[in-house]
Amino acid sequence: MKRVRANPGEGTRLREEILAAAEALLVERGSEEALTLRAVAGRTGVSTPSVYLHFADKEQLIEAVCLRAWDELERRMREAAQGIDDPFWALGRCGHVYVRFALDHPVQYRVLMMRQGSGSAATACFGYIVEAVSACVASGALRGDPQTLALGLWSAAHGCASLLISQPSFPWPDDLDAFIDDTVWMAGLGTAIASRLSRRRVLPGVAAELDAFADRLNG
Repeated sequence: MKRVRANPGEGTRLREEILAAAEALLVERGSEEALTLRAVAGRTGVSTPSVYLHFADKEQLIEAVCLRAWDELERRMREAAQGIDDPFWALGRCGHVYVRFALDHPVQYRVLMMRQGSGSAATACFGYIVEAVSACVASGALRGDPQTLALGLWSAAHGCASLLISQPSFPWPDDLDAFIDDTVWMAGLGTAIASRLSRRRVLPGVAAELDAFADRLNG
């Protein structure tokens, strides 16, 4: 059944309804290939031209769905970091939330981060990671260029999320949350240590510095 014509000023609400319908169809069908403006219009209860008033084509609609998913991911990461004074620990909590979000929303994550054409969403995601890493650099927990450090940490979190999504039958540990925490911790601690070491040092020198650094941490 077609919905009644929207009153003036209801365009924003209709746009959100269209996005919600598009995301629901995406999850149900598991692929953006089946996501058409006609199908979205039918789910929303409007005519296809009404959808075109808000989105010029399918790619623009998918991009908007990606950004909508990112808004939710960003909200969760910010909530996870609230109340944590140490920016390094806050960054770790954000990393855990990032991977867990991917597992809880595998279809949206694949569209958000694993397809060409979702550049705006990826840029928005990276921007928040750089912000969190910059706080770690300012505190002295990490050393180096925040963008370069953020790329490395993002790669680790994305790699973990992508493997868990694409290889569900692999014998992963029963406690996935603990595994995610360990992976995020290793990536973060490895980055902290690597940012303090010279790549020109020979292996014995590196081992000695690692032992000394671990002793300081444990002490």
